[in-house]
Amino acid sequence: MLDRNKLKGKIVECGFSMEKIAQILGINPATLYRKLTMESEFTRNEIATLKTALNLSLQEIDDIFFA
Repeated sequence: MLDRNKLKGKIVECGFSMEKIAQILGINPATLYRKLTMESEFTRNEIATLKTALNLSLQEIDDIFFA
């Protein structure tokens, strides 16, 4: 289950907006919103992209995406 608060915290910590994260992922901001509200899931490729963009450790990935 997604821990959206941890993900949002990392996004803010890294100085990104939600719009910028959507752009980095190559998705519409509305699609990102659906993923954050768990109406849709992040793909493996999107998680890998966020790992790089947000400099996430493997533990952080587990804590955020597989809590």
